Amino acid sequence: MAQPRARRWHVVAALTMALSLPAAAAMATTTSGSPPPSADRTWVGTWASSPQALSQTSFDDQTLRLIVHTSLGGGALRIRLANTFGTGPLTLGPVDVAVDPQGGPAVDQATVQQVTFFGSPTVTVAQGAVALSDAVGLPVRADEDLAVSIYVPSPSGPATGHADARQVSYVAPGDHASDPGGSAYTAMTGSWYWLNGVDVTAAPYVRGSLVAFGDSITDGYASTIGANRRWPDDLARRLQTGPPGRQLGVLDEGIDGNEVLLFRSCCGTSEPALARLDRDVLAQTGVRGVLEMLGTNDIGADNAAAGPLIAGLRQMVDQVHAAGLPIIGGTIPPDEGCIFGCYSPEKEQVREAVNAWIRDSGVFDSVVDFDKALRDPADPHRLLPTYDSGDHLHPNDLGYQVMADTIDLKALP
Repeated sequence: MAQPRARRWHVVAALTMALSLPAAAAMATTTSGSPPPSADRTWVGTWASSPQALSQTSFDDQTLRLIVHTSLGGGALRIRLANTFGTGPLTLGPVDVAVDPQGGPAVDQATVQQVTFFGSPTVTVAQGAVALSDAVGLPVRADEDLAVSIYVPSPSGPATGHADARQVSYVAPGDHASDPGGSAYTAMTGSWYWLNGVDVTAAPYVRGSLVAFGDSITDGYASTIGANRRWPDDLARRLQTGPPGRQLGVLDEGIDGNEVLLFRSCCGTSEPALARLDRDVLAQTGVRGVLEMLGTNDIGADNAAAGPLIAGLRQMVDQVHAAGLPIIGGTIPPDEGCIFGCYSPEKEQVREAVNAWIRDSGVFDSVVDFDKALRDPADPHRLLPTYDSGDHLHPNDLGYQVMADTIDLKALP
């Protein structure tokens, strides 16, 4: 293991901010000609995140130990690294993966495995591209934490990542990718960097993955950090308790502040949902269907009228159907009293009109009525207090569980 050199910190402000917040892969350049994983493997996504441009963050001679949570088990795994918003080629590695039984910086030593890319421990990812690793012979269980440790050997430039992970990950000076101990990981971060997906070789009865496509409510904002209490996590646990034929991977492609129609920069750079649909949904490994819930920010932040928002959602449905996939529509939850200024009687009329279209138009393959499940029967314009995180917009852990429980498993693809 290499001795750590003097640390170069470019990340302090970004780490503090993160912890304070309640298509096909392009070919990567490698240094080895080893063959890719066997083409006859059945790969299914078990975890994914939506990339964002975290332009204020860079790393140099540091190791990131990124903690992620599986939705589905399998006999082997592979990872995907994304340089989507980089400003040039990015060299990463060595990279290691291990089971993380405590969710902390120390991992299970017996499970530490090196990740290679065409047989090489390092990979150079082209600007705007992704790199897919070789298969790693590490069995993965559903509903467990994995630690993916990525050494950044030289100045990275602006990082691609996911701002609000709702999970603590760790940073060490120098190369500690293969180190099972946690003592070198002296800094923490609330974001994921460059790690874009984890796939597993799934059992024959696993049908594929479901993409949860949405905004901060799908991203799990205000859920307990490190507890994996986002509604897609709760849904994944429900699926694991069902019969084998109902099992799916669940991929959380939510981004805080995301809108259907407009770019936002309030919560980490966030492209419109229509702009990221191909990359974050249709290109996911083994995708079988989509469950979308979007529109809260279009209405609350940018005063979208019902007509343009419905047209945007209709375009999303048409593109998903054109890819041969079903899409489930989620109604928009209530937000009266929202502390971010996202509610008004006029905006409420738009929300109700869009929800009526989602329920009654027949455009979606099926509908999940999150609005009905979360609203206060005594005041249907606001969240039931039992489910309210306190900001009158985002559910708490119990509210997210109710969302997952509302989904009819028989309606899933």
